[in-house]
Amino acid sequence: MRVQSLFIYPVKSLSGIEVSSLELDEFGPAGDRRWMLVNDQGQFITQRQEPLLAKVVTRLGPEGVEIDIPGQGDITLRPGDRQVEVTVWRDTVKAVTGPEEADEAISRYIGRSLRFVHMPDDSFRRVDPVRVPENRRVGFADGFPLLITNQASLDELNSRLDNAVEMRRFRPNVVISGAEAWSEDRWQSVRVGETRFTISKPCSRCVMTTVDPDTGLKDTDAEPLRTLSRYRKTVDGVIFGQNAVHQGYGRLSVGDAVEISQQES
Repeated sequence: MRVQSLFIYPVKSLSGIEVSSLELDEFGPAGDRRWMLVNDQGQFITQRQEPLLAKVVTRLGPEGVEIDIPGQGDITLRPGDRQVEVTVWRDTVKAVTGPEEADEAISRYIGRSLRFVHMPDDSFRRVDPVRVPENRRVGFADGFPLLITNQASLDELNSRLDNAVEMRRFRPNVVISGAEAWSEDRWQSVRVGETRFTISKPCSRCVMTTVDPDTGLKDTDAEPLRTLSRYRKTVDGVIFGQNAVHQGYGRLSVGDAVEISQQES
């Protein structure tokens, strides 16, 4: 088994970036989901409400995260100095504002008032203590520092679909090849090089999987979520992938060998 691909998502719910390697820090993949969009009430906004966010391209530039908003041009996101409180799911956390020109551009593109916010190093959002007893932190990801998926499981899912989908729909950080389809249901930990990842919770999937990452349009047949729900529905929801917490820092690279510790079947 090996690392097949790696992704980071500098801005929650905007397009991701496929990378050949990534560094791990306290938050997870360095720079992952440290930016987020909120409405005027400070509530987080994602492709669930605004699927066209999928078409906003993100890049890692020399001066920070760069975004390319269709019809609005390129803008570099730089954290400001005004503190605000924002809400992501049930968590209210401290953030700082971004550049006004980015707020104005994204608001014009979507058609309603939105703002970019950044999570600074001194803001602490805890990973779910029910699932992770250690006092670990996470950025603006839905709940855990990393999402790990299995390429064989996507291949098996695609064998059931009329139109195959890409792994991008599931927004993983780490994609593993060489494992059996759905074997991740039994994974307890994953080791890549010297870094071990503890599997914390199966990842329940939502309507975002139905958004085409190239067009920003939802599938009219609600695929692949519709097919997944027929045979991957559990008490945790419709499952694809595993949420994980890293036990140590370091660099991951495409091609790295992977070792799996799993429950007995």
